[in-house]
Amino acid sequence: MITEAERRAAAAALIQADRDRRPITQLSHTYPDLEIVDAYAIQQLWAAERVAAGARLVGHKIGLTSRAMQMASQMTEPDYGFLTDDMVVGDGATLDVNRYLKPRLEVELAFVLGADLHGPNLRVHDVLRATEYVVPALEVIDYRTEVPRSITDTIADNAAAAAMVVGGRVVRPMDVDVRWVAATLSKNGVIEESGVSAAVMGHPAAGIAWLGNKLAAVGEHLKAGQLLLSGSFTRPVSVEPNTVIHADYGPLGSIGVAFR
Repeated sequence: MITEAERRAAAAALIQADRDRRPITQLSHTYPDLEIVDAYAIQQLWAAERVAAGARLVGHKIGLTSRAMQMASQMTEPDYGFLTDDMVVGDGATLDVNRYLKPRLEVELAFVLGADLHGPNLRVHDVLRATEYVVPALEVIDYRTEVPRSITDTIADNAAAAAMVVGGRVVRPMDVDVRWVAATLSKNGVIEESGVSAAVMGHPAAGIAWLGNKLAAVGEHLKAGQLLLSGSFTRPVSVEPNTVIHADYGPLGSIGVAFR
């Protein structure tokens, strides 16, 4: 593990990298003793800094939900990051690509809770019972460190969360089979990716249950009203200036976002 002073220095470096849009040396290189518990502590320091600057915490994102990504990161479980209100944009938004370092987009579902969820031992049915609605979403991921990255680098870097776009049709979780929500992701009119939500741990609500159980281990829980990104079911697609993205979720509608 690293010291509290080193955690604070690491968080400050990531915050500065985000502001300057300039990647820093991997924290795992700067601090060879960095462990996962340190990485989450650094992430929390970053979240606290954003709140102190006026942002409001609105939820969490879950990453590494596919087995392939876990194996690539030498992990056996997902990871998670925080979401603030200034990270959430609506359908049809235009984003400045220069606000990010090397942005990419992923297709996801967002769960909005209607009731608190307390772990441990949460299951998919607990999540569905507590969910007020599910809505299509796109996550903008961005990394503030150089490559190659270790899992501790990714976690400290807020699990690569940068922004999210919400749109499409709001549905109650029992009105559709959430496992079989399908989507295509188009870039400038060309379909680049497609997938089905069952690719997220067999059921996207499984990721939410995992998160609730993970937070319970540190004395926290998922709260009513929180917005929870359950994990991507497509590979990320890169964006550049003058890129128009369209995600089609069929019966659940579509989302559009442009980058200038």
